[in-house]
Amino acid sequence: MSRQPPIRIGARGSKLSLAQSGLMQARIAAALGASPGEEEAFAPLIPIVTTGDRVQDRRLMEIGGKGLFTKEIEEALLDGRIDCAIHSLKDMPAELPPGLVLAATPEREDPRDAFISPVCQRLEDLPHGARLGTASLRRQAQALRLRPDLQIVMLRGNVDTRLAKLERGEADAILLAQSGLNRLGLGHLPQSWLDPVECPPAPGQGALVIETRAADVDAAWLDAVRCRPTTICVAAERGALFALEGSCRTAIGAHAVLDGQTLSMIVEALTPDGSRRFRREAGITLDGRDDVTAARALGLELGAQVRAEGGDALVLPD
Repeated sequence: MSRQPPIRIGARGSKLSLAQSGLMQARIAAALGASPGEEEAFAPLIPIVTTGDRVQDRRLMEIGGKGLFTKEIEEALLDGRIDCAIHSLKDMPAELPPGLVLAATPEREDPRDAFISPVCQRLEDLPHGARLGTASLRRQAQALRLRPDLQIVMLRGNVDTRLAKLERGEADAILLAQSGLNRLGLGHLPQSWLDPVECPPAPGQGALVIETRAADVDAAWLDAVRCRPTTICVAAERGALFALEGSCRTAIGAHAVLDGQTLSMIVEALTPDGSRRFRREAGITLDGRDDVTAARALGLELGAQVRAEGGDALVLPD
């Protein structure tokens, strides 16, 4: 009996990306009719090394931005070498190459930033002048707003690399996405977490997304992995990202929560040194007709308000 051809899944080769892609591989294969143990036959994983993975000694803004985590994978998608790609949504630029779409978002993991340190329990308790390791401009700005005395140490690399650098004493504390720690079985490591209301995470943080060619967006197997509440919330957050022209040169946080039909959202942007913060909060009631469009419109509106107030102060100078 004939069945649909295998869905070839492209993903970065890092340990976290492969763990995340493995979770989605199982769901995609099941949607295609696979029995346990048949995942590779129905939905083979194809690791692709990206420029962002190869260059680990500089901030992303110095070598081309978030797109360096997706460029090679998207080229493979457009060339037909793979059929979909699994990404961390927070790593996706605000705009995609023509012909590609973010087709499905499964249930979101914990969106918070996790604080890990051998010297104290909370960011606020770090000794004066302590070294905080991060390569994220948002995390840097939010931390400096709370603790302007901190020294920011540029810390890139995969989760294991950053944890090893912390253990070697290259920093006194680091901030990592709790979602990634959970997916790697390391969710027990943090001492505490940043409040997502006080310090909104990156737009889409905690969510995975399946990227496909535009022509494949209505494929039946995608319906099996879509989560409506997550899709609505990340649509709002990415609306804010788009309005703020979010990139590695802007410190942007956005956090949307759906409670029944009420969508609440916080958007903020900070100057790179954390000295100034521009913030908007609002909520809407969804009517069930075109909720994703309404959510995106809310994000666009709040993002535009923040941008109008903050202006050029929000962008890290060259």
